[in-house]
Amino acid sequence: MPFLELTESPHAPGLSPVKIYYRESGSGTPLLFLHGGWGYGYYPIDSQIEEFGGRFRFLIPDRSGYGRSSRVTGKIPLDFHRRAAMEMTAFLDALGIGRCILWGHSDGAVIAAMMGLAAPERCERIVLEAFHFYRGKEGSRSFFARAAANPMELGEGTRKKLAADHGETHWQDVVRRNSDVWVRMGERSERPGEDLFAGRLGELSVPALFVHGRLDPRTEPGEIERAHEDVPASTLRMIENGKHCPHSEEAAVREFNTVLGEFLPARN
Repeated sequence: MPFLELTESPHAPGLSPVKIYYRESGSGTPLLFLHGGWGYGYYPIDSQIEEFGGRFRFLIPDRSGYGRSSRVTGKIPLDFHRRAAMEMTAFLDALGIGRCILWGHSDGAVIAAMMGLAAPERCERIVLEAFHFYRGKEGSRSFFARAAANPMELGEGTRKKLAADHGETHWQDVVRRNSDVWVRMGERSERPGEDLFAGRLGELSVPALFVHGRLDPRTEPGEIERAHEDVPASTLRMIENGKHCPHSEEAAVREFNTVLGEFLPARN
């Protein structure tokens, strides 16, 4: 499980060089997995690697500030999704990968979409799981505010998973920083329904799959439907018993894998 060194990254301002830790598994078409705001360890893709590892070369980096990658301090910039998209493009460049499949979960789905908008020629297909479209999350504001104020209020099982991924002390900073930036984005939102893409999501031309848990607590009413309607080259599949991470939830993973397998290309 190697490290990759970037000369610099807009996602980690002031750090040079930036070390990116990544996992690699399987063989075949490159598939970049982009984790959500609490890191990879909390929502791993073990089931998908087992089922599809013979068709795809899974690349799973920790973005700077997460896991074993370079640590970042201070408040997360409001445009962190765009910065992370640039960092992950640099990660692919450093590996010599010109074109691949993107699969993003939660914040990672926003990052994947931004990568697809910036360089569609490099994206074969995009899987957007638990996608965020709105800047303001009224239904989640209290959740993010509580997590930012006191991560220790999270359940014991959650704390243990986060500590295993980020370290016994650093995990709290990861939760605080990600929760705080969502609170601030909501406060800075100028109007209800303002989106994270400045109205440009409809320009996404890469074949895209929105795959979403029908019970996702981080989704606003009508949010995922509006995102899907904005992207002509997209498909929306709702996972009936899925919450915020269908790919790792016992009640949802089988249906998720069926949907994923139908969307992904056959092995070349």
